[in-house]
Amino acid sequence: MAFVQSALGQVLTAVRAEGSASHRSIADYLMRNPMRGTALKIEEMAEGCQVSTATISRFARDIGFASYGAMRSALAETLHSAMQPVEKLRSSIVRRKGAVSPGEASIEYARANLSATHSALSQQSLDEVARKIGGARTVYVLGLGMSSSFASLLALHLQPYCKHVVDMAGAGGNETAAGRLVHIERGDVLVALSFPRYAGDTMRLAQFARNHKACVVAITDAPTAPLVALADHALYASSAHGVLPGSYVAAVAVIEALVASLMVSNKANVRKAARLSEVMADYLIGPAV
Repeated sequence: MAFVQSALGQVLTAVRAEGSASHRSIADYLMRNPMRGTALKIEEMAEGCQVSTATISRFARDIGFASYGAMRSALAETLHSAMQPVEKLRSSIVRRKGAVSPGEASIEYARANLSATHSALSQQSLDEVARKIGGARTVYVLGLGMSSSFASLLALHLQPYCKHVVDMAGAGGNETAAGRLVHIERGDVLVALSFPRYAGDTMRLAQFARNHKACVVAITDAPTAPLVALADHALYASSAHGVLPGSYVAAVAVIEALVASLMVSNKANVRKAARLSEVMADYLIGPAV
C-alpha cells in the first residue's frame, strides 16, 4: 500500500489506468511485482511483461527516467522507503525473538495493520461508498474462502439500513453465490471482499456484476489486489502477517467504519437504529444498542 501511494506508485497507477496496452502491461507488472522489478534485467522484464526490450526502454523514458537502469534504481529506492515500517517491525520481532511470543508478535502485526489502514482510509471514501449502498435497490455482499465470514458480518450490519441485502455465498459456496447474483442490474451494488489468499471466483462474479452495470465496491488489502481493477470504489484494510496468510483485524475495522458512516449518513437511519434497539430490547440481557 505504501509503495502504491508513493510518487512512483502514483505514476504507475496512472499509466495502468490510461496508458497504451503495452504500457499498461508494464505498469501492472511493476505494481504487482515491485521487489522482482528491482532485480530483473531488461530482457527478463520484457519477457515477464510480454513486450520487447525497446518497449521497456520507451516506457522508462515516458515516465521520466533516462534509462531502464535509472527506473530500476528508483524502483528499489522507493520500495526501500515504503518497506521501512514493515522492516522495522520485522527487525524488532527478530531482535526480541527469545522474549516475544508468537501471540504477541501477531498482535504487533495487528496494531501495525490498523495504523496503516487508518492512515490510508479517508472519511470521504467511506461517505461515498455509504451513499452508494444507502441508495441501492439491492446490496449484494460477496466473500469467498476466508473472506466469507467478513461478508456475513457486513451483511448482518447492513440489513437494518438497506432496502434489500443479499449475503451471496452462505452455506452453498460459489454455486449459490452465482445463482443469487443472476438478477443484479443497474441500480444495485455489489460489495466484494477479497483478502489473501484471493479467491478467483470473486473476480469472476465481480466482472459479471460490472458487465450488468451494477456498482462494484471492493474491500481488499491493497491497491494491487486483483479485485481493484474491477471496482468502481475501493476501501483498503492492510493485512500483513508474519505467519498467517493474512491478518484480518483491519478488515473488521473497515467494515465497522463503513457501517458507522452509513448509520449516521441520514436521519432515517438514525430512526431505524432506534427502532431496531426497541425491537431487540425484549430479547437481550442488558441495554440494546
